[in-house]
Amino acid sequence: MLSSEDLRFFCTVASQPTLAATARVLLVTPSSVSQRLQAIEEKLGLRLLDRFGRRITLTDEGQLLATQAKLILADMDALAEALGKRKNDMTGCLRILAPLGFGNAHVAPLAARFQAAHPSLTVELELSDGPNLATGDGWDIVVHIGELRDSSLQRHVLAKNRRLLCAAPGYLERHGTPRSIADLRRHRCLMLRENAQDLSQWRLRAPGQADFESVRFSPALASNDGRVVKGWALDGYGIMQRSSWDVAKELHSGRLVQVLPDHEAPGADIVALMGAQRGRRSARTERFLALLKQEIGTMPWEPSKARDPS
Repeated sequence: MLSSEDLRFFCTVASQPTLAATARVLLVTPSSVSQRLQAIEEKLGLRLLDRFGRRITLTDEGQLLATQAKLILADMDALAEALGKRKNDMTGCLRILAPLGFGNAHVAPLAARFQAAHPSLTVELELSDGPNLATGDGWDIVVHIGELRDSSLQRHVLAKNRRLLCAAPGYLERHGTPRSIADLRRHRCLMLRENAQDLSQWRLRAPGQADFESVRFSPALASNDGRVVKGWALDGYGIMQRSSWDVAKELHSGRLVQVLPDHEAPGADIVALMGAQRGRRSARTERFLALLKQEIGTMPWEPSKARDPS
């Protein structure tokens, strides 16, 4: 007979491309993952995985076990939640996924405040700029910025957000200020790779135009870390495209200058994504969503809305 921990373990295995990746998620050695998987297969008398080099694929029996295990664990979590509600207390684990930069600056402080207000609750926050949003499995709330593709998750807008082109005044003094989309092709452009998107092109709509125009470029510098790209721009190495939440302070202080300010990029709203219908969500999820709407909705990154630290 498999235990609930066996089911949770196998769900983790099924969600990863290799046993080594499973080991990293569980913070154990690959050999211990192999041994535990072998023990489960021996309990069942079935092969659950096929191995092709380092990669793994589920057998039909493994796929059945993974599917049913998710349902069983969801029912067990729902039972624990129901029992917790009888105590009129917030219990269980709140799992949050957020972008690296925004999550560190704005979601992490709220997660800590929320847990402190509900000591019986645990909070797990994962920060990633390359998440798989196809299903949202395992997360109570996913904070996302920008375009959303192929997702059945429910979407709640937390705050409006625009992508802006900007550069340091020193760079523009040396290289000139672009006056049109075509001018961007002769400038040093800084690229951020995030959310598995092709960002070697920018889409902009000129004043009075109905459609967006794409400008593709070979980036002078590229990184998967927004802090690095922002640092390059502040140091005068080129023009970058960043979210308004990330550059509002620097634009206000003059350390950065908006480029083509009368042009518009596609919207990149900050949203919360959730899988369950409202009536089936846990109290912890509903209350944290309310906190996100309350705090993020004020757009605290805007200089005029910054709180007095005293």
